[in-house]
Amino acid sequence: MKTEAIIEQLFQHLISGDRRRTQTFVTALTEQNIPAERLANDIYWPIHEMLVKLFKHGQLSKVSYNYATRALRQVAHQGAASYTRVERTCGRVLMLCGPTEGEELGAQIAVDLLEASGYEVFFAGAGVANDEVLEELRQTKAGTLLLWASAAQDAPAIRALIDQIREIGGHPNLRIVCGGGVFNRALGLAEEIGADVSATTPAALVAAMNSKATAAVAATAETAVPARRRVSKAA
Repeated sequence: MKTEAIIEQLFQHLISGDRRRTQTFVTALTEQNIPAERLANDIYWPIHEMLVKLFKHGQLSKVSYNYATRALRQVAHQGAASYTRVERTCGRVLMLCGPTEGEELGAQIAVDLLEASGYEVFFAGAGVANDEVLEELRQTKAGTLLLWASAAQDAPAIRALIDQIREIGGHPNLRIVCGGGVFNRALGLAEEIGADVSATTPAALVAAMNSKATAAVAATAETAVPARRRVSKAA
């Protein structure tokens, strides 16, 4: 698989808005027996980062960015159906990401790979207040808080959230994992704000989550009680 050539061709199809040609190109790749996980890690993720970088620096129009992120999210999620799935429960993850379509795309790629690896992921997206995050940690019994593909403007709130979690002390065994997005652009930021683990790609994220140390800490934080969802009461 000539990765660079594939990335360039698929990138051009995506930004053109030609969804049919994009789907045909991806179908041809899968017919070459390229593992779906490899496509996600080696093709879709680098294109996601290219899109974010080019749009951020004004080198990609809004319409091309919108075309590409939406079409890429579709083919990436469709490809997840072909992932090799692990028949085990590795733990629960509460996951948040940045507010843009591109950041949700990066998060979706990570979600699909984590779920295939045996994790139960509660994907909350963006814009969730810190007090709600704390409540969700309690409700879901998540052993890992994953802050993935976050935006630069999210960094102060993430720092405040991590400080609040440490100060309250209600989740002593919680594993905090950061990566993608602003954490890739500002190396060392994840460690600076107090994350336990950081990763730059979905493949590295899964590897870090599967490490013995991470798995042991996450398992300690969980119970066998199924997660219960809140039901709002009418006033």
